[in-house]
Amino acid sequence: MMMIGRNGGKLAAAGQRLFTTAALRGVSSGAAPLKTPWLLAGPARTVTVSWVRAPPIGLRNGSTLALGDRAEQPHRCDEKAASGAGSAGAGGEEKGIVSYWGVSPAKVAKEDGTEWKWHCFRPWETYEADLSIDLKKHHAPLTFLDRLAFWTVKAMRYPTDIFFQRRYGCRAMMLETVAAVPGMVGGMLLHCKSLRRFEHSGGWIKALLEEAENERMHLMTFMEVSNPRWYERALVFAVQGVFFNAYFLGYMVSPKFAHRVVGYLEEEAIHSYTEFLKELDNGNIENVPAPAIAIDYWRLPPGSTLRDVVMVVRADEAHHRDVNHFASDIRCQGRELKEAPAPIGYH
Repeated sequence: MMMIGRNGGKLAAAGQRLFTTAALRGVSSGAAPLKTPWLLAGPARTVTVSWVRAPPIGLRNGSTLALGDRAEQPHRCDEKAASGAGSAGAGGEEKGIVSYWGVSPAKVAKEDGTEWKWHCFRPWETYEADLSIDLKKHHAPLTFLDRLAFWTVKAMRYPTDIFFQRRYGCRAMMLETVAAVPGMVGGMLLHCKSLRRFEHSGGWIKALLEEAENERMHLMTFMEVSNPRWYERALVFAVQGVFFNAYFLGYMVSPKFAHRVVGYLEEEAIHSYTEFLKELDNGNIENVPAPAIAIDYWRLPPGSTLRDVVMVVRADEAHHRDVNHFASDIRCQGRELKEAPAPIGYH
């Protein structure tokens, strides 16, 4: 690349370069000072002009830095890069990520002082599931929208029963890829509504996003015990694409209908996990040790099994059932969600 000076002269023709100006503080680092009244307003000031060669690919735009900062910044980056490369070469480990912006992953420890190995959630986000929740509660469909929501969910369950039959591990994975969508869609739409109207949400944005994250953690757990086939993964793409857009439109038209649909979906999830437990108790599915991620997320005791995981997941689904039926009831009364405190932390 060729750079042209102010008077048309050729300043540089070899390679791609950065041109930086740094205000002189005390001592110059070998560069010749220039009087450049056309650069600065007022009387002429002394600046240091330096050329820095940079590779033609991956070039970062130059910045104007104070001389002291300019002198220290490259050394800090070089030291970090060298230490990362050294540790990778000596131990065969991956290089550490060097952040120009000073962002680095925090090291978190468990209560016993051992290192926390999960980046997707932190110790303060874990909890013990409430297994005493009533699993048999059911919202009887009374209105037209209730009946429409009820039979919509029943219609969705029919092809699922045919496709998965008694394969409850893969069935659970498919269920969670769908169950994690409504909370995210509802939270997103309430978020945008809060911005448009300049109003609080009553905590419902956080509550629905918590639901979505909890459902996603269910999926991350069952990934450890099930190996979906290629056509099941393809089915997830199709079902999620259709369901996301359908639920988005449904929530835009009628939030009370959308929340009622999720309430009935969670009732079906409770039924599916109850059948899962029966298969485990009958020995048709091996009761393998619980994945490490599940033990940490639900604070399960050491030695927990897949059955214990299914128990806590089923309890979570019962809580989501209650939250969404509650949200639908609020809307059915002609009220806004923000008028009732959101059940934050109610897994």
